[in-house]
Amino acid sequence: MLVPYPKGNYSFLRGIAPYSAGVRADSGYEIVHARLHRPVSLREGFQFLRQHLAANGRPVHALCGMELRSSCPFTFDGFREFNTGYVHALKELGIITDESNPVARTNIAPEIDPPAEPSLYGFSYTVNSDASRTSFVIAGAGELPEGSLAATDVVRPGDTSIDGLREKVRFVMSLMSGRLSGIGAGWGAVTATNMYTVHPVCGVLADEIIRPMGKSAEHGVTWHYSRPPIATIEYEMDLRGVSRELVLHVER
Repeated sequence: MLVPYPKGNYSFLRGIAPYSAGVRADSGYEIVHARLHRPVSLREGFQFLRQHLAANGRPVHALCGMELRSSCPFTFDGFREFNTGYVHALKELGIITDESNPVARTNIAPEIDPPAEPSLYGFSYTVNSDASRTSFVIAGAGELPEGSLAATDVVRPGDTSIDGLREKVRFVMSLMSGRLSGIGAGWGAVTATNMYTVHPVCGVLADEIIRPMGKSAEHGVTWHYSRPPIATIEYEMDLRGVSRELVLHVER
C-alpha cells in the first residue's frame, strides 16, 4: 500500500526502518536522479544534498532516494548498527517524524576500489513538473523476503552455483515486479535497471532478467561489480523510471 508523504510530494511503499521499498512522485511533480562523479563520505554527502536541494528551491523533505557505497559487506548485526546511525541522520533532518521511513535506498560494497567509509554515491528528489509520466524509484533488494533482515531467510544461502544463482535472481526479479506493482507501474516504465553482484550471472541473464524485463530491456542492464550490503547476500537489484538524470561534481 502506498503511503502519502505530502511534505516531499511523493508516496512510498512501506519497507523497514532503514528504508522504504519504493517511491512514486505525486501528480504535478517528478523525480530527478542524481549521482556523484565520485562518492563522498556520508557526512559530506548529507551536507551536499541539502545544499543541492536548497539551491534548486526544494525542501529537504523532497529527498526520496539514497544510494550508498560501503567499504565491505556488513554482518547482519553490523548492518543493523549502521542503520541505527543512518536513521538517526534522517530524523535529524526532519524527514522521519514517526517510525515510517519514506526514503528508498540502495547500499552496496564495490569489490574493487571500495570507499574507506560509508559514502554517498547518488540520491533522488522530487521537483515541480508538468510531466504526464509517473516517475519512481524502487529500492535495492537482495534474496531476502520483504521486511526480513534474518540470515535464516536468505534464499539458497552460500550457494553460488548456476542453479543457486538462478533461484536467487528469479527471487529478486519477483521482488522487483512486486514493488513495481505496488507503486502502480510496470516494467515498461523502467528507464534504468541496476544489478549488483560479483558472481557470473551471464548464464541466467537472458531468461531470468532480460526477457522478464519486457520493453525496458531496450535500455539494457547496468552491472555494478559489487556485493550487496550484507555478507550472506549474493545478488541485488534496483530500478527507477525517471526522465532527468544528473551527474554532479562535489568540490573538495
